Amino acid sequence: MIAVIDYGMGNICSVIQALEKVGLSSVLTSDRDEIKKSKGIILPGVGAFPKAMHQLKEKELDVCIREEVADGKPLLGICLGMQLLFTNSEEIEWTEGLEIIPGTVHHLPYTNKVPHMGWNMLEQRKETPLLTGVRANPYVYYVHSYYVECDDCYIDASSEYSVRVPGIISYKNIYGTQFHPEKSGDIGLQIVQNFKKVVEACSFSQQST
Repeated sequence: MIAVIDYGMGNICSVIQALEKVGLSSVLTSDRDEIKKSKGIILPGVGAFPKAMHQLKEKELDVCIREEVADGKPLLGICLGMQLLFTNSEEIEWTEGLEIIPGTVHHLPYTNKVPHMGWNMLEQRKETPLLTGVRANPYVYYVHSYYVECDDCYIDASSEYSVRVPGIISYKNIYGTQFHPEKSGDIGLQIVQNFKKVVEACSFSQQST
């Protein structure tokens, strides 16, 4: 069972539909006990960074998320959900994030149209389980006005949009996509399927120890 974090912000229905399509059972929840019982976590998100962090802290989900990933539970952050994993964001006002991964969220340059909305090529930069079996240089669907600036070691794949936009990031058992896999057709479903395999492998490893 996957816990899809419910904090009042997110593309919930399409995420759950994508999970159903790959045969991954899920529960939409803000209950910390349910999150602790889950085999993996998805942190979705659409909206503003400060409000999202306020909602997470109000429900004490920020502490719960940090504890669960520290214990090795796989997590996938999507769009704003990915950005929340980092140190801070300049959106609207400087706001501290979950501070799980070092990095800062900046506004996209106005060189191109903002928000960045539509399909863009994703270039793989290093090996990642999320892209297993995915063809080279696929196109994925973005909707965002902010991007993460972080060390290259966390960037698995990126897209160009005036700046290099980290499309997939990872750190240990933590993954994130700036694009929306649930809106990226068959490619996106393959990425969700690959996260399912990460969760299953982690569960098997825990049962074996």
